[in-house]
Amino acid sequence: MKNILVIRNDKIGDFMLAWPAFALLKKSMPNSQIVALVPEYTKALAVNCPWIDEVIVDIKNKKDKHSKAELIKQIKAYDFDYSICLFSNMYNASLAWRCKIPQRFAPATKICQLLYNHTLRQKRSQSKKSESQYNVDLIIYFLTFVNRQPLPIAPPYFSFSETETQSQKTELSLALKADQKKKWCFIHPGTGGSSTTLSIEQWLSLLKGLSTIENLAFIITAGPGEEDYASQLHAKLIHNNIDGHLYISKQGLMKFSCSIGCADLFISGSTGPLHIAGALDIPTIGFYPSKQSSTALRWRPINSIDKHLPFSFKEQSLQNNVIDLQQVITAIKNWSAWR
Repeated sequence: MKNILVIRNDKIGDFMLAWPAFALLKKSMPNSQIVALVPEYTKALAVNCPWIDEVIVDIKNKKDKHSKAELIKQIKAYDFDYSICLFSNMYNASLAWRCKIPQRFAPATKICQLLYNHTLRQKRSQSKKSESQYNVDLIIYFLTFVNRQPLPIAPPYFSFSETETQSQKTELSLALKADQKKKWCFIHPGTGGSSTTLSIEQWLSLLKGLSTIENLAFIITAGPGEEDYASQLHAKLIHNNIDGHLYISKQGLMKFSCSIGCADLFISGSTGPLHIAGALDIPTIGFYPSKQSSTALRWRPINSIDKHLPFSFKEQSLQNNVIDLQQVITAIKNWSAWR
């Protein structure tokens, strides 16, 4: 058995895009011990990832010398044979180096690559592939080094049992007074990081156009800090007699993920919830800014190839409300993946 540390200690969406890499590694080396280093806020997802054996929680304050020393001690106790850093920066590079892990793999990124002894030139900033594919490519590079044949992987990478999903849908139906017989279209209007979103009026115009689809109900979702924006949109839907329901997640990330598994369609910017939906192989529609670091290709979810419909907008167009939403509405209505 080999002990392998895999580092992906950034945001929820980034972590979800690493699940194909975890799946490839575990399927190709089933007798290895896969340990993931993640931040506290993705711990619940990591613990429930079928491709991860154990989880180490990263420290919050990267400058806290005492906490970092304790983390290094914890990592050293595993006596890792290899580390694979899917997200490389100086903190992660120095951590693997200080833990004296013999074989350290990472993308070739700036000066911190000098602290690894195996690097793969990827140029992720050029966004020529999806983030998930860049992660997978690094695992293939590692597997080649250890003379293991990469085995096939395919969505879904995350799942709940039919019983769990149906129970959660019944619970949501009662709490939100949403008709289970209708198709549920989840709308996550919040945003974060480099992702983009529509204005309240743009969301309203979009959902007005989609509301003519028969037997469709909208579930407006919100996480911490997103409640006001979601509530405003929900109020607009009610005022316009559109079947909309407000779901503010307060029961933890796994409960929220199971709720997302109840959706027939999930629409949002390139946020963590969109990537959770993708991992569950739910049909997704994503809105992206037209800039190289945040392209629809780079941040594509990990659902099946035919289950994602992307739209890219210039930030200025979004801010000035000059985008043609009628084209978006028509494209969604004609999209057969979720109907």
